[in-house]
Amino acid sequence: MESSEEEDDLDYPINDGITPQSKIDSIYQSNTEKGIRKLCCELLVLKDAVENLRGNMRTKYLAFLRISDEVVEMEHELIELQKHISAQGILVQDLMSGVCRELEEWNKANGDIHEAQQDPQIGELQDPFPNNIVDAKTIFLEKIDVLLAEHKVEEAIEALDVEERNSPDLKSSGDTSPTEASSYRSAFLKRKAMLEDQLVEITEQPLVGTLELKKALSGLIKLGKGPLAHQLLLKSYGSRLQKSIEAFLPACSSCPKTYSATLSKLVFSLISLTTKESGSIFGDDPAYTNRIVQWAEWEIESFVRLVKENAPPSESISALRAASICIQASLSHCSLLESQGLKLSKLLMVLLRPYIEEVLELNFRRARRVILDLDAIDESFPLSPRFASPLSAFATSSDTMLIDSGIRFMYNVNEIVEQLTPLTILHFGGSILTRISQLFAKYVGVLIKALPGPSEDDNLTELKEDIPFRAETDAQQLALLGIAFTVAELLPMAIWRTQNESKEPGSGPTENIVHTASAMESKEWRRHIQHSLDELRDHFCRQYVLNFIYSREGKTQLNAQIYLNGKGDDLSWDSGPLPSLPFQMLFVKLQQLATVAGDVLLGKEKIQKILLARLTETVVIWLSDEQEFWGVFEDESAPLRPIGLQQLILDMHFTVEIARFAGYSSRHVHQIAAAIIARAIRTFSARGIDPQSALPEDEWFVETAKGAIHKLMSDASDTDDEHLIDEHMIMHDEMASDSDDSPSSLSSVESSESFASANMGDLESPTDLTDPEN
Repeated sequence: MESSEEEDDLDYPINDGITPQSKIDSIYQSNTEKGIRKLCCELLVLKDAVENLRGNMRTKYLAFLRISDEVVEMEHELIELQKHISAQGILVQDLMSGVCRELEEWNKANGDIHEAQQDPQIGELQDPFPNNIVDAKTIFLEKIDVLLAEHKVEEAIEALDVEERNSPDLKSSGDTSPTEASSYRSAFLKRKAMLEDQLVEITEQPLVGTLELKKALSGLIKLGKGPLAHQLLLKSYGSRLQKSIEAFLPACSSCPKTYSATLSKLVFSLISLTTKESGSIFGDDPAYTNRIVQWAEWEIESFVRLVKENAPPSESISALRAASICIQASLSHCSLLESQGLKLSKLLMVLLRPYIEEVLELNFRRARRVILDLDAIDESFPLSPRFASPLSAFATSSDTMLIDSGIRFMYNVNEIVEQLTPLTILHFGGSILTRISQLFAKYVGVLIKALPGPSEDDNLTELKEDIPFRAETDAQQLALLGIAFTVAELLPMAIWRTQNESKEPGSGPTENIVHTASAMESKEWRRHIQHSLDELRDHFCRQYVLNFIYSREGKTQLNAQIYLNGKGDDLSWDSGPLPSLPFQMLFVKLQQLATVAGDVLLGKEKIQKILLARLTETVVIWLSDEQEFWGVFEDESAPLRPIGLQQLILDMHFTVEIARFAGYSSRHVHQIAAAIIARAIRTFSARGIDPQSALPEDEWFVETAKGAIHKLMSDASDTDDEHLIDEHMIMHDEMASDSDDSPSSLSSVESSESFASANMGDLESPTDLTDPEN
């Protein structure tokens, strides 16, 4: 054995390359590896546990859902059981009352027992019949109780109806005793009331269907409860409408312009549906129809209140659009309801009109603030080229701010008008036109402030306020007038487009009345716009003429002294008769202004002629109404000479020929000039001067005036106009200094008041621009 062991020891190193796994594990495996292996095993165990837990949770969740469904079913079963118990309780109560009634009858009949024993055959013949009757009534009542407990309302209604028609006790007649009939009738009515309560409960369920609602209402009608059924119909549909509105109201803020149309559709469509259902169930009974009308009116009042409560701020453009859409949608729905016998348009307009007027007023106030705030020029107004291009034509001759004001005006008016729907214009067109004319009048007032010189109008006392720009030069003033006239021409383009949309085919004479009213309102609107333009034009003419007539020192350059002295200052006839220098200067000024107007108001010849004609009229009007001018002639101490009368008449003919020569001859100028000549002749005649001997023929004045115009035109190329004006100023100042104490010496304030006294309202607009003699 020792030898064998030694052999084994000797043989071991030979198998050096083969090492057992267990030995390797024992030698090389570290504690860390062991820990990792152990951790992996624990993670695997934890993973299995988590999967088991998830499976258990899903199973328990499904079980929870199943239990929830069972709980719901159990609740329904409990409700049914409760109804059944209630029905059984009713049966027990009826049984108790029946037993008590039998005991009472038994006690009453106790005294007759002996007689019944003596004649048993009669008892046998009489007893079975009442018992059968009692049993039949009891069975019927029990049947009704069962039907009520099982909520078989249709069968219960049918049974009650048949019993009520066939039972003599319910008709208060028959051979039964009054006590028994009254008891049975009471029990019958009690069950009838229970059935009525069940039908009412059905109609009041939140999710009741239309068919089920109709059946319940029909059942109430069969029970003789028609008014109650109709009230429940209105209540049910009103509740539906309320739920629909409550579901929609949170979305109003996301659609501020169209929310009113959705509300209108919800309200009026349900009114239409309710009217149809009422007709199908209750027929055309006037009592029910009147209730439908009252209910519809109440719903419309609620609708208008909701529109107001959920509207955007009234001065916003969104509020105007929403109000216009509300009018359009609501009146369209009302016209459809008229076929169902409901006429709600008048009520709707009565309720909506104050709100629409408020929205219109606040929007126009907002527009007025934007238009009149000329300092805020940074805001851009994207105006359509058809409006912007005509106004931009004045960019070369006027302030940019002035053009921006015109663009701003047109943008705001166009923005407001674009929000209006046809039916809104149809009902509120007159109010809208009035507000536009008022807005234009305010705009014209701002333009008047930009013109130099004070205003004599009582309604323009605020003209002394500072404004961002002023029109100092003739070109700027004419551009200002041109912008105002252009805005007035562009306004109809924005307004009549929508008015034409409102002229939809109507019905009968109503449409004709509306169109007639629109035509009258349009005419009145044009009159107001023209009146505002006339105010601007007249103010321009007044300040222009005043600047011409009065010097900077406030003394007049056109006074009666030039017709009294006959000196060579203003009546220089060395080269032939000529108009006095003030009227020559008038001709030069008008020629200069006409030249500037031709450049600034290019393509607007009519406006040019109107302005020049009005300027000429203003001069002769001032001369006609200036009392201090005529007071000089009427003064007995003033020396009058025939040449002064001749010069005054020549000046008037010259003024008329100026207008005729320039192509803006006015009949009004002819009339006023003729009136001045007639007054001068009367005044000079009263002082002893014979006009017939002192004056030449009328043809001489006409020819001399025409010749003077041609002479001035030919001399214009050789004579500097500014030099002529300066010369006239110097000569006239010298003359004024020689006669400071004369009645013709005027202060600026007195002269302004005298000029303001001229009746400008009596002037006609120079619409006839042709030569009256042609």
